[in-house]
Amino acid sequence: MGTPQATSTGLLGDTAERDYSRKLQLFNTFAAPELRQAIGTLGLKAGMRVLDAGCGTGEALAWLQHEVAPTGAVVGVDLASAHVSAARAVVPPDVQVLQADLLQLPFPPAAFDAVWCTNTIHHLRDPLLGMRSLAGLLRPGGRLALGQSSLLPDMFLAWDARLERLTNEAVRQYYRERYGVGERELAPVRALLGLMRRASLQDVSSRTFMIERITPLKEADETYLREAIFRDTWGGERLRPYLSAADHAELMRLCDPQAAQFALRRPDFHFLQTFTVVVGRMPP
Repeated sequence: MGTPQATSTGLLGDTAERDYSRKLQLFNTFAAPELRQAIGTLGLKAGMRVLDAGCGTGEALAWLQHEVAPTGAVVGVDLASAHVSAARAVVPPDVQVLQADLLQLPFPPAAFDAVWCTNTIHHLRDPLLGMRSLAGLLRPGGRLALGQSSLLPDMFLAWDARLERLTNEAVRQYYRERYGVGERELAPVRALLGLMRRASLQDVSSRTFMIERITPLKEADETYLREAIFRDTWGGERLRPYLSAADHAELMRLCDPQAAQFALRRPDFHFLQTFTVVVGRMPP
């Protein structure tokens, strides 16, 4: 199949050339217990055919394959070539990974018993169209499972709710300006249940899992929080325009592994994040 063009851009800047594989790998390793628990609630069975739409770096593909083995099949699809390459390097030999646009998937209708799609649908300019596209790949009675992180605000700074609130708002403002989007355009990240029902799926249900970490942190937990959040999301100069000088200076001390105030070394560090899965069924 042909490679998607760079002009196939999503709401949040996704193209075939964009690469945030390191962040995806860190999150999947960090949240693996909760993600596997969520997959375990889907009722997948041996012999089923499952699509991971927006598979990223592919860690979930092996977890899905475990649920449908030995006779089932799992296929992963992602837009970014770097993510596809990373996924192919880690998946079992019998798992297929393809590069494709979510709205132009190379499968016939009713090709899958289940579709798993996490932290992806809100990247589309028309999430409802994307959901209907995925639903069209399901066999009668098949299930679409949409997973989304952080439907509720995450808790990072248990000792300073004010600074945490200001930092989270600064991050949102930074990304709104970076991608030229407003709050209303980002609403689908919180609206999976409504989108599922608008797509005419039946028996819609929702379940939320809590990702909770406290000090002392395991290596995978500290690596994700330090690199993906404290360095790449909060660190450096990106949030300076949206915070007071004093608040930015305090945040930088909390983000700096060399500082005495480094948040991940505090005995009261307590992190909470939600992961929600909304499931709908195709009519029989």
